[in-house]
Amino acid sequence: MNQFILFIELTRLKKPIGYMLLFWPCAWGLTLIYDFSQNLNNYLFYLLLFFLGSVLMRSAGCIINDILDRKFDSQVSRTKNRPIASKKISVSRGLIYAAFLCGLAFLVLINFNYFTILAALASMPLAFTYPLMKRYTYWPQLFLGITFNYGLILGWTSITESINIIPIIFYLGAIFWTLGYDTIYGYQDIKDDEIIGLKSTSIKFKGTAKTFLIICYSILISLLVIGGYLMDFNFLYFLFLIIPAAQLFLFQIKCFDLNNTSTCLKIFKSNNYLGLIIFINILIGKIF
Repeated sequence: MNQFILFIELTRLKKPIGYMLLFWPCAWGLTLIYDFSQNLNNYLFYLLLFFLGSVLMRSAGCIINDILDRKFDSQVSRTKNRPIASKKISVSRGLIYAAFLCGLAFLVLINFNYFTILAALASMPLAFTYPLMKRYTYWPQLFLGITFNYGLILGWTSITESINIIPIIFYLGAIFWTLGYDTIYGYQDIKDDEIIGLKSTSIKFKGTAKTFLIICYSILISLLVIGGYLMDFNFLYFLFLIIPAAQLFLFQIKCFDLNNTSTCLKIFKSNNYLGLIIFINILIGKIF
């Protein structure tokens, strides 16, 4: 039982924000391309597959992240008690768990077409090298955005086995979304990160954080508008974009305080609701 509890802690399964932020872009991409005049069974089935894949890959990613960062995690107050950093779980056991989760994720993946399978496998090097980026660049959040939102492309290709400019525009918007919310998240550890020499956009833009967030979220909303125009969405889609824009600018940016770690965490977690709001927005654009 103790090992099971440690496994849950290691994979962050009790913290759904991680896998939900991985899932929402998948749902966006699938919804953008799906023909809702057809039977909904395939749509719901693929939505379930993407959810399961998000949970499994996020869990495996957490383990790899903790293995690569174990020496740094042990020096950061928020992460020093993680199972691998505190040596409650060995590196070898962690690798076994990660391999098992990746195996389950592959069983989910093979339900898709060959194009999507190959595209997903091609993203694996990015997914497992992301934790190394904060050692070398102030832009690890950019690499996270590229990796974390890749599911939007997979959601699109799962139906059409091809790609065009539309999913790329939404994908770029999602990358700037991640740049924003993960910069906010990074302010929880900024003091420790500066001491041990890690890099992030949180550190790079410490003096101009709100300006950086305004730029990121403005680009996100702009690309959602452009993408909606290219999709020939109805007026309601553009009208209801006011809701995510308000959440971003009137809540996230207005309430943001880089010196208040609890507020930063609260704002970061609110992005789960933002992902849902944009998902509903895309549904409105497609159906009505």
